[in-house]
Amino acid sequence: MAELGKKYCVYCLAEVSPLRFRCTECADIELCPECFSAGAEIGPHRRWHGYQLVDGGRFTLWGAEAEGGWSSREEQLLLDAIEQFGFGNWEDMAAHVGASRTPQEVMEHYVSMYIHGNLGKACIPDTIPNRVTDHTCPSGGPLSPSLTTPLPPLDISVAEQQQLGYMPLRDDYEIEYDQDAETLISGLSVNYDDDDVEIELKRAHVDMYVRKLKERQRRKNIARDYNLVPAFLGKDKKDKEKAPKRKITKEEKELRLKLRPLYQFMSCKEFEDFFENMHKERILRAKIRELQRYRRNGITKMEESAEYEAARHKREKRKENKNIASSKRGKEEGKEGEFAAIENLPGFELLSDREKVLCSSLNLTPARYVTVKTIIIKDHLQKRQGIPSKSRLPSYLDKVLKKRILNFLTESGWISRDAS
Repeated sequence: MAELGKKYCVYCLAEVSPLRFRCTECADIELCPECFSAGAEIGPHRRWHGYQLVDGGRFTLWGAEAEGGWSSREEQLLLDAIEQFGFGNWEDMAAHVGASRTPQEVMEHYVSMYIHGNLGKACIPDTIPNRVTDHTCPSGGPLSPSLTTPLPPLDISVAEQQQLGYMPLRDDYEIEYDQDAETLISGLSVNYDDDDVEIELKRAHVDMYVRKLKERQRRKNIARDYNLVPAFLGKDKKDKEKAPKRKITKEEKELRLKLRPLYQFMSCKEFEDFFENMHKERILRAKIRELQRYRRNGITKMEESAEYEAARHKREKRKENKNIASSKRGKEEGKEGEFAAIENLPGFELLSDREKVLCSSLNLTPARYVTVKTIIIKDHLQKRQGIPSKSRLPSYLDKVLKKRILNFLTESGWISRDAS
């Protein structure tokens, strides 16, 4: 009871019973809001001391003249309720605030003070800055224009409408997908004596019917997006002949495969427009890079670009020819450098190109090779004449070298194969 009695500011001696600020470091120091905001100091109390807000519950946030006389405690309960139950659940919010407030009072007070009042005008701007503009729909609606504007009827003749059972004014068919879907709800009725199980069962029937309607509409959209009706009537072939499409490259086909998950969110026409815009973007980016390259090379007029491209083509052609000539010269030098280890040794000039390669691969000097070659050919001729061979091969010639040289002389035709 003492807390609800009259209290006075220790600085200006004004009554502070509705709302006062109590110092948490100094005893018996309570200030009114005006003195506290001015930073009043008295005795040991200093302005930077900790404080505690003491509210008797009668303090009005909007002033005594505000409609309804809402106290600060009720305002706090209202803000807690709007955060907990969400905007629009006025009955739950009124129960949370207290029995003294009706749902209508709660709604009117929140809308008038927090939305249309000064607080709402200061916190909610008229125009949202940096808002992303939707360029796909003129009315600024959702991303897909098909969700905001009704689709036009199919452009088919009366005979074709009768053939398909199509009703253009309703954009429906006489025989729809899952024709008996309406039987789920045709006999439904809500009675006052229905228990919870029966009500939930009827709601389940309604949900099943709604899903069937969505599937029916999805199939209609697919038939319209991919021109299945003209394909069925044989009109798509004539349209393809009239407007041939550009050839799609391999890179674009790979990009289409990567973008395949977007098919379920976009219609066929929207996806084709999106892909065509991406193709235009790549062309524009390439053109921008080309113009930037011209600018870096000092070209500021388009008529100068043709002369620059011709000079660049000639320069690249000369560079290419120079590279080809240097590669040929490198090959020739590499071929000559292949025998660098033996070209300065005695007997090198007596060898053929194949013998040079053999001596280089066997790491055999030309003089030793000529000696071995002479001995082997001499023995071969003596055997053919029936003269027994008495010559001996040098000691540095092992079995591997002998076999390689014999095979080479045999393939070259110096000796016969039976002699080897």
